[in-house]
Amino acid sequence: MRVLISGAGIGGPALAFWLHRAGADVTIVEKAPGLRPGGQAVDVRGVARGVVENMGLMPAIRASRVDERGIALVDNRGRRLAEMPADLFGGEGIVAEIEISRGDLSRILVEATATMADYRFGDRITALTPDGRATFQSGDSARYDVIVGADGVHSGVRALAFGPEPDFVRPLGGYGALFTVPAPDDLNHWAHMYNAPGGRVALIRPTVEGRAMAALNFLSRTRYGRLSREEQQRLIARNLEGAGWKVPSLLAAMPTAADFYFDSIDQVHVDTWSRGRTVLLGDAGYCGSPLAGLGTSMSLVGAYVLAGELATHGDPEAAFPAYQNAMASYVAEGTRLPPGGMHAFAPKSRLMIRARAASMRSMSRWPMRQLLAKQFGKSDAITLKPYTFAALQTPKP
Repeated sequence: MRVLISGAGIGGPALAFWLHRAGADVTIVEKAPGLRPGGQAVDVRGVARGVVENMGLMPAIRASRVDERGIALVDNRGRRLAEMPADLFGGEGIVAEIEISRGDLSRILVEATATMADYRFGDRITALTPDGRATFQSGDSARYDVIVGADGVHSGVRALAFGPEPDFVRPLGGYGALFTVPAPDDLNHWAHMYNAPGGRVALIRPTVEGRAMAALNFLSRTRYGRLSREEQQRLIARNLEGAGWKVPSLLAAMPTAADFYFDSIDQVHVDTWSRGRTVLLGDAGYCGSPLAGLGTSMSLVGAYVLAGELATHGDPEAAFPAYQNAMASYVAEGTRLPPGGMHAFAPKSRLMIRARAASMRSMSRWPMRQLLAKQFGKSDAITLKPYTFAALQTPKP
């Protein structure tokens, strides 16, 4: 079986690992010229831990994980209003036990599969035909048995095979920027989150020693078109002006950040994840947004299940529906927003900001603890089959 995967982030390399075990011939095309460093801290939760353990990657992930011991809400003067330690819900709370930068996790996955797949960086798919022929920006063209869109919220494969982005991407009414900054002296391995009136949020999370990841977010229902990096930064600065706390120093550091990233905060909902020989994996087909907090785990689990069903059935026509059926309830839970959604994350008024801090202080006590335990327990909302990954190793009669 010849498989083409678009996207060398999380789901694509993970899928390559399992497909290689099943004997498939895998190519991964990635439009970026190389691995993308940095990025927000992502977590490996619930059943996804078992997946990476079975891949033999848990030691490498633990060695590169971020030493983040919890998250604290702070006021304009940096005083803690409420906090949630990482171990409060057994390592499955807002901050999970295993937090790692997206860039480091992607690097570990790509390095582990470097000899298992043909990686083609700096290229992308520009056309697809129903019989599985893909044309690339480089001018090459080839036919594949399976084509996988593992290329994120703004998936190019989804646009080619399923339709325009607005049919599947649901804006949640906010925007955010991420970039690396020197770590403030007062972090002490904790993430600090600050809310300013008007639905504005600043977050600083520790990464490697002496560095931190800054996130600046604001509410807006406006849909912006394609913006240059300078236009994105002006938009962030305009909306965060006068927010207080450490925001002025973060805005000052933003223009020189090598890893600056800006995007809308969206969900992705696709009713049927496959069309012909093309199938979607991870954020390209089911994204709950950063607020839902299970995107990385869904990609890792989805990769295991998709490869397992292909190995079990031997052909896409039967494997794709089986993959979606196995993942359906897990994805439904994983894409469900926490209570309050965007407005709980970015309250507009000072009163709602104070109410949010009070709510967070109550999280460790009954009845809030029981309610939140159910919310955080969604990372285990699937029982994985013990796939054998043998069916693709010999030709079908």
